[in-house]
Amino acid sequence: MSRLGRSLVVCAALVAALLPLAAAAAPFAYVANEGSGSLGVIDVDSNEVVAEIEVGSKPRGTAISGDGRHAFVTIQPAGVAVVDLAARRRISVIEVGRSPEGLSLSADGRWLAIACEEDNEVVFVDARSLRREFAVKVRGRNPEHAVFSPDGRRVFVSAEDGDAVDVIDVERREQVAQIAVGARPRGIAFSADGRRAWVAAENASEVYALDAVGYAVAGRWKAGLRSNGIALHPDGRRLYVSNGGDASVSVIDASSGEIVATVPVGQRPWNMALSPDGRKLFVACGRSGTVTVIDTVSHVRVADIAVGRLPWGVAIR
Repeated sequence: MSRLGRSLVVCAALVAALLPLAAAAAPFAYVANEGSGSLGVIDVDSNEVVAEIEVGSKPRGTAISGDGRHAFVTIQPAGVAVVDLAARRRISVIEVGRSPEGLSLSADGRWLAIACEEDNEVVFVDARSLRREFAVKVRGRNPEHAVFSPDGRRVFVSAEDGDAVDVIDVERREQVAQIAVGARPRGIAFSADGRRAWVAAENASEVYALDAVGYAVAGRWKAGLRSNGIALHPDGRRLYVSNGGDASVSVIDASSGEIVATVPVGQRPWNMALSPDGRKLFVACGRSGTVTVIDTVSHVRVADIAVGRLPWGVAIR
């Protein structure tokens, strides 16, 4: 083989080696399609579906590892699927507990917290060794979401049938507080400093602002009908709340609770995520089988992306 030929072979090999890394590093939104058993992959810049990964039965909560190499997806009846994002395939399943739903990853990348509805507990998995390490029983019934505080020291848990948010101290491995809120609490978001949290109460159609240090309600605000998912803009000034009963997203001033805009989306909007630059909000719309994209500057619906059946939520690294 000539010198030129050898050089071309080497270049081709390097490109082939780097392509999976580039794929894993690109800005993608990962959509758990509960009805399709898949994880849809959306290019955040182009708003196009570029892949669909089979993960298992009824995928729901999704989190992306700190290094961007893996996705962790809750699947039924009792597992968390581990997905290699470069290869775009499921590589293992961690057994956790019955009916796992929402999950989150601690900021240091060490712990996964998984809300296991039928066991009334939150299971903690070491995200590096992929081992189930311990579980904490919660007082509220049917935990839906388990969300780490920014410092990773606490987990707030929405109890669907408990009308409360349970608070777990991770180091002590026990529940240390419970905050009474409205009927059927769902999505939870934290401020960057961890001093404030917000929870959407679905049957109350309200958002509760929580003192996340003193474990008390600091505000109670109206949202749209059947408020569900919640996300905080990176600037800390705006909350986005999905309203399952009227197919909309409320844009709420995070300080005053005033609704500053209402954006129509697909049917049964559920959980959602913001792009890394905060300019786009991706909303999983279960009954439409779509993800609605909202421009967060103009508060305008800019795209509806067809995905799998019954999209439950979106995760973006």
